[in-house]
Amino acid sequence: MNTLLRHKGWTWGFRSTVLLYFVLLVVLPLLGVYYHSFSLGWSAFAESVKDPIAWKSVLLTLKLALVATMINVLIGTMIGWVIVRYRFPGRSLLNSLVDLPFALPTAVGGLMILLLLGPGSLIGGAAEALGFEIVFHQPAIIIAMVFVTFPFVIRAVQPLLEEIDPSEEEAARTLGASGSKIFFKVVLPSMLPGMLSGGMLAFSRALAEFGAVVLVAGNIPGRTLIASVFIYGEVESDNTAGAAAVSILLLTLSFVILWVVNFVQTKGKRA
Repeated sequence: MNTLLRHKGWTWGFRSTVLLYFVLLVVLPLLGVYYHSFSLGWSAFAESVKDPIAWKSVLLTLKLALVATMINVLIGTMIGWVIVRYRFPGRSLLNSLVDLPFALPTAVGGLMILLLLGPGSLIGGAAEALGFEIVFHQPAIIIAMVFVTFPFVIRAVQPLLEEIDPSEEEAARTLGASGSKIFFKVVLPSMLPGMLSGGMLAFSRALAEFGAVVLVAGNIPGRTLIASVFIYGEVESDNTAGAAAVSILLLTLSFVILWVVNFVQTKGKRA
């Protein structure tokens, strides 16, 4: 069997199949978006990007995705630390629940947030009584983004924590280093590549979120209308060129983020 798989015909066939799969499912759709965005010329593209509603939706998406990412980096690192360093009842269940946002349709996540924090819920009613509204406002968008990007930082930090040699911490402790100094001098530098790469992946994913956000945002232009929902509205209005123009901004930013993630991970492995 191994001899057969090493045959030049099989090797060429496997490579061609993989390349064809990649071209059909990744390259052609991306080229289609770029083509439609520039199909009416540079002036039409610039006009679509400069549209006040489009521009505000992109800026709002960037701002809220950044806030959600910061929350995920902090909370995700803490959860990864607890899962790796502590043993307690329910640890395996917690570890398995981390990947729940990957398994659930994002619309289900949005519905969960709506039912939990909506005006008719206990928490939503209490928040309204205090003069603070969650659903159909920016806090709900941040919560939705945090939910769908929850696993990225945890799964990036976990293997790095598991690879830390306990002898390094013991040596630092023997030399009289305090717990906080050991963390910042020994543990944190080892976790940092995972925190950065996981955070950037979470940020990239938050930029593209639609299913969970559209149910809880309210979609008010300039206030709660994010880029993905704006793109959907433009497609529904038969303005595919305008939708593609905004998509180009998100795609380009995602490409840059993925390149940086790859650079950070490669540098971390070399170190």
